[in-house]
Amino acid sequence: MLGLRLTAQAHASRGGTRVRWLLGASISIGGTGIWVMHFIAMMGFAVEGTQIRYDVPLTAASAVVAIVVVGTGLFLVSYGGGKILALLGGGLLTGLGVASMHYLGMYAMNMSAHISYDRTTVAASVAIAVVAATAALWFTLRVKKPIWITGAALVMGVAVSGMHYTGMMAIEVRPMPEADAAASAVHGADALDFLVPLMTVISLITLTMLLMVILSPSEKELHEDAELLARLELRRRTAQDPTLQTPATPSNPAPSPPGHPTGPDTAHLDPAHPGSTHPASAHSGAAYPGATHSGAGHPGAARSNPGHARPGLGPVGPAPVYPAPVHPDHHQQIPPGSRRRDR
Repeated sequence: MLGLRLTAQAHASRGGTRVRWLLGASISIGGTGIWVMHFIAMMGFAVEGTQIRYDVPLTAASAVVAIVVVGTGLFLVSYGGGKILALLGGGLLTGLGVASMHYLGMYAMNMSAHISYDRTTVAASVAIAVVAATAALWFTLRVKKPIWITGAALVMGVAVSGMHYTGMMAIEVRPMPEADAAASAVHGADALDFLVPLMTVISLITLTMLLMVILSPSEKELHEDAELLARLELRRRTAQDPTLQTPATPSNPAPSPPGHPTGPDTAHLDPAHPGSTHPASAHSGAAYPGATHSGAGHPGAARSNPGHARPGLGPVGPAPVYPAPVHPDHHQQIPPGSRRRDR
């Protein structure tokens, strides 16, 4: 379970951090997981009529083999991009390595007996080891939630234990006669001699890795930190580059709606009076400041001072001509602003 948790942390990391997590997972799965299970199970193996002792260098070598082959499989799968060939290759290599660890550990046993193996059962144990290793590597790629990690750890534990006891079924031990057994001394260390250092080292390694997992951020927290750093970097660049703060002015401004001036010096043209250049809202007959009427009230009379200027608008040209209203009956001109009272 701890090894799967470490591999999940490795997939959420990059660079050297990822390598360190994978190394920790190799020690956890291959060393404190598979090899420790194998050695504790070997401590429960006994043969009547002979002592069992263990060759220390070979026993230590079996532990190193387990860590190396599991680590190789983890690196192949992790950097293989999840491809099926990388998974199968890593599973095959790891399975063969775990089986080699098992039989190397059994070869490290010294006893006054003759040992033989059933080849069919040995092949079955190797096949179980390959399948179990492939499943374990697949779990390291897919399993991330704690509940699924727990289930995967149970499956892996059953598979590795099944491989071990299948291999133990393949062994056949025939003790030597008492005379020969007394003549040949059994060399090596007793299983209990490994117990204290084994439990001490395993406990320290497991506690250290467990604290690393607990104190390290989860995958979700790593993604949140990455997003926060990206926003801070964008804000820093915006503060350093003023062009990112000021919106660009469009080179082609939008055209003005019809009937509205396009500039401060442009006047409206009155459509009812062609030629007029004063604002359409001011053609009610009022004269501009400074303008005088010559012949007001007569047809064709035009306002003088054609070059007068309205404050703020500039020259607007000659004023329009407004003919005075004529009575329909008497053809009499009525001055602007007066009313005719009919009799």
